[in-house]
Amino acid sequence: MKHFLLRLVVNAIALYAAVKIVPGVHPQSTHWYAYLWLALIFGVVNALLRPLLKVLTCPLIVLTLGLFTLVINALMFALAGWIGAHFGVGFTVDGFWAAFWGSVVTSLVAIALGLCVKEKKVTRRKVEVVVAEDD
Repeated sequence: MKHFLLRLVVNAIALYAAVKIVPGVHPQSTHWYAYLWLALIFGVVNALLRPLLKVLTCPLIVLTLGLFTLVINALMFALAGWIGAHFGVGFTVDGFWAAFWGSVVTSLVAIALGLCVKEKKVTRRKVEVVVAEDD
């Protein structure tokens, strides 16, 4: 649960940065809770639709050496804003390039923040006890 909330806050900050930096992305609401709801919508859209789109466009992704995933990211960014707009917490995107740069900014900020708040993984070592038998 802690990891989920941390990722939610990181995505909310990344979306806030994209809305502030990228021209052509206009928020409906500027309240902090709107960005949290938008981050939740963004996460659900990416979790449900992004894998399906990647499978359906696999030949195109291979043909473009992976660059088509940037187009998929832009579509997911615009779709999350559109869905959020129906709930009053989204944003409008002026066109493809605004969605493209918005997704790039969101990804870069989320990666940077994710590295800063990275939790240490607890690794458990398996210890074997060898008992020598006397003959």
